[in-house]
Amino acid sequence: MYKLDLPQDLKEAALLEKRRNAEQQRQDRIFNTKVRTIGVDRQALDVQTHDKEIQRETEGKRDEAYELQMTQHDKIASLLDTRQQEEIRNLNRAVDMFRLSYQKKEDRREYDLYDPQSLKKDLPARVSDEDPRCSVSGVQKLMGEDLNQEQRKKAQQEQLREWSLQQQYEWAKGLEDQKMADSLYDKMRIELDQKAMELQEMEESARKAVCTFTKTFNKAQAAEMSKRKELEKKLETEDNMAEISNLLQGDLLSENPDQASSVFGPHRVVPDRWKGMPPQQLQEIKNVQQQQILEQQRLKDEERQKAAEWDRHRVQAARAMLLLERQQKRQEQELRKAQDHINQQLAQAHQAQKTYMDKEVFTNAPTDKFFDQFNKSSR
Repeated sequence: MYKLDLPQDLKEAALLEKRRNAEQQRQDRIFNTKVRTIGVDRQALDVQTHDKEIQRETEGKRDEAYELQMTQHDKIASLLDTRQQEEIRNLNRAVDMFRLSYQKKEDRREYDLYDPQSLKKDLPARVSDEDPRCSVSGVQKLMGEDLNQEQRKKAQQEQLREWSLQQQYEWAKGLEDQKMADSLYDKMRIELDQKAMELQEMEESARKAVCTFTKTFNKAQAAEMSKRKELEKKLETEDNMAEISNLLQGDLLSENPDQASSVFGPHRVVPDRWKGMPPQQLQEIKNVQQQQILEQQRLKDEERQKAAEWDRHRVQAARAMLLLERQQKRQEQELRKAQDHINQQLAQAHQAQKTYMDKEVFTNAPTDKFFDQFNKSSR
């Protein structure tokens, strides 16, 4: 019915054969240790060679660009150097012109040291005897010459005459001044003596007046002092008597309870005057204390009753808790028994499942044929 001998597709067969050959070559290359470790990948080397050529070509182009750029920079540097040299020459030329115009050698400070016309411009060695340049070492003027002897003598005589007149005038004036000073001194001594005598007399009279006044004043003071003492003694005696009378008749010694009343109200007293409470107040205090004792006794009885009631409640609560604990223990025992039964059933089921898996499921153990199928392909 069916035609099974169909012609095979040649293209597909060729492709399949090519794939098988490639796989075989790959296996030979991979599983061959010598070829894998020592062999050379030519295709990779060709790629590397091509990359190297491209790199060298790129570097060559880059070097050419650098050379062109370097040449251009050299030209620019040469132009800048030429311009700088020209500017330096112009600057030096300007400096020279400035020196020729404003810094001449005639204007120098030390030009007189090497001036060729210095001898013509200089003064003679000696102008006159008063020339300050005629020093001892210059030998332009000797001590024994005395060229101005006549003028010098006249000047000396005139100077001596003036000195003599001046001395005579000063001596006469000194004598006159001395006489005047002596007369003034004598007059002043006389006036001082007179003033001293007058002052002494005035001092004596003043001393006498002071003594008289002091004596009178002391007498008056003594009389006044005696009167004051008598008056003070009398007043002190009267004050003492009045104080004794007041103390005897006052509320302090009589122990009047009304004296302790305060002006701020009847419920307040003056502490330093209070003599104690009256019998009525003491009785009231005792009554209040008795009432407080009875109240304390009543409170203690009530607390005792409350404590007994709480004790009964506590005993009942403890009994209820004991019964509840017993019931909880019984329930826990029942739950534990049920849990043990369930665990036993689970253990039996687990054991049965394990036996089934070991005897029925895990029976196909791997053989050498299973492991030989590995490492048979390059993929």
